[in-house]
Amino acid sequence: MIFTDTHTHLYAEEFDHDREEVIKNAFQKGVQYFLLPNIDESSINPLHALCNQWPGHILPMMGLHPTSVTQDFESQLQQIFDLFNNRKYHAVGEIGIDLYWDTSLEQEQRIAFIQQCKNAIEMDLPVAIHMRNSYEAIMEELKKLNDSRLRGVFHCFTGNHEQAAEILDMGFYLGIGGVLTFKNTKLGNVIKDVPLEKIVLETDAPYLAPHPYRGKRNESSYIPLIARKLADINRTDIEIVAEKTTTNAKQLFGF
Repeated sequence: MIFTDTHTHLYAEEFDHDREEVIKNAFQKGVQYFLLPNIDESSINPLHALCNQWPGHILPMMGLHPTSVTQDFESQLQQIFDLFNNRKYHAVGEIGIDLYWDTSLEQEQRIAFIQQCKNAIEMDLPVAIHMRNSYEAIMEELKKLNDSRLRGVFHCFTGNHEQAAEILDMGFYLGIGGVLTFKNTKLGNVIKDVPLEKIVLETDAPYLAPHPYRGKRNESSYIPLIARKLADINRTDIEIVAEKTTTNAKQLFGF
């Protein structure tokens, strides 16, 4: 079986003491491809270094995370946009709107989000969308943009049936991670109605570790735990989940 982790922060400091061991362990569990989303200017060099070390397996995205948007976001975006002239990226990400911690820069986040969506359309790249306490805001901006060429994934989807249906109707994939395995989650009831052809797997490592590791550091090697739960929900084999979700990832991210 070959799995793909479509959203993992392997460059994060949480892995500084055992990063290579973590990656090799994931390989042993069948995880062969890793998509790395960028956060801000501080993560660019560590992200590039990992992709250079593991070419063909660790693949870069590039974007400005909403929680890193400041009042000076225009210069931040310009620095990131310039990088696309020098290197191949597989997506514009991680981008979006996050109104969980702070709403004071919501307008700046909205502008940065749409500018990066437009950049993705121009370059014919998918987007990886971060959505936290912001479903309505993101949908409002996407409907104003109203461009069917925009494609991508709603990272760490934990929404309801109506939200899933609306996202799928717009042609996006759902990124499903460790929350699916939580004992108190309602996500399984939502996901059972979503075709496997519209799902990609992710960890968001080092965050949101699946059961039974909830509350601990997440790792890409835990992808099979999420796949197993998804297989159970769909009453299918984990081999089918691995094959379909990796095929979806390859189609979306172009690798």
